[in-house]
Amino acid sequence: MEPLLHPKFKLNGEVFSSAEALKLSANRLVEKGKDYEKAIGKFILEWLDGNDFIIVKTSGSTGIPKEIKLLKNHVFNSANATVTYFDLKEKTKALLCLPSEYIAGKMMLVRAMTAGWDLDTISPEKNPLENSDENFDFTAMVPYQVFHSLADLHKVKKLIVGGGAVSSELEQQLQNVSTHVFATYGMTETISHIAVRPLNGKEKSAVFTALSKVSFSLNEKGCLQIHASEILEEIVVTNDVVELLSPTSFKFLGRIDNVINTGGVKVHPEVVEEKLSLHLNQPFFIASEKDEALGDRVILIIESEKQLKLEDYSKVFDVLSAYEKPKNIYTLPQFFYTETGKIKRAEVLKKLNS
Repeated sequence: MEPLLHPKFKLNGEVFSSAEALKLSANRLVEKGKDYEKAIGKFILEWLDGNDFIIVKTSGSTGIPKEIKLLKNHVFNSANATVTYFDLKEKTKALLCLPSEYIAGKMMLVRAMTAGWDLDTISPEKNPLENSDENFDFTAMVPYQVFHSLADLHKVKKLIVGGGAVSSELEQQLQNVSTHVFATYGMTETISHIAVRPLNGKEKSAVFTALSKVSFSLNEKGCLQIHASEILEEIVVTNDVVELLSPTSFKFLGRIDNVINTGGVKVHPEVVEEKLSLHLNQPFFIASEKDEALGDRVILIIESEKQLKLEDYSKVFDVLSAYEKPKNIYTLPQFFYTETGKIKRAEVLKKLNS
């Protein structure tokens, strides 16, 4: 494996003469740092601890959070693929504004340490750029942060967005920024992203393209399978239904476990949500309930203190096909969210049904 630490790596302006010097700095963060700094320090120590693996926990958006083991040579290869794809050579000025307890934050640290970046770190707030006078070559955010950082995105040249779907509304707003913004596709098991799609500029596309040495296939259910021997010990079979355009490109349709069969027609909630996102300002999602005639019917769940009526949304629903249109609306004053900001759909539905 390549060296774990590049000699040009900087952390918050500090340079390190050796891995031991970086460990001392990391220990100080663990002992005296703020919560987000403690997490950074702990991961740096884990990266340099002499083991050939790291332990990472999943976000818990589609199930109970769990811990998984990732080989460091696979983690390095993933970091290098991103560095190569986005041409982020040594001395790249980057910002870490994601929690380092999860894979996205950890990978920003690994890229920086192995490629020799000049990395600044900041608390993972909703607008991490607001109080910064620096300009950055690269950073990663979740959609919630991007939405709250629109006025400050000019401080960043290249931005990757992951950890959740980018709404049509947000994508539309990104057409007015100078930053090159990319949506990412991946998960903890694939060591963050393995495919990207441009969200703005001349290259804007609805198609995800694989990073180097990654390819795709479909299983018998039409779900995406990921082949990437440099970062995976075996093929990863996902629950994501896609339109496979080539061995290295696809359009995302939705999760198979979310598919609603209504009157014999398959409706993908994620497709409906994307259509509605331009018209609904509060958090929401699409789900289903049993229906004697249809089998299942589409419903809309909205985070709201008020009871909402179906007829109030008739014009909004004009963007949907007949089978996609919700047959009921339910509200909950406060949704349940994961630590990374994703809606816990199953918990919300359980609360509504209790």
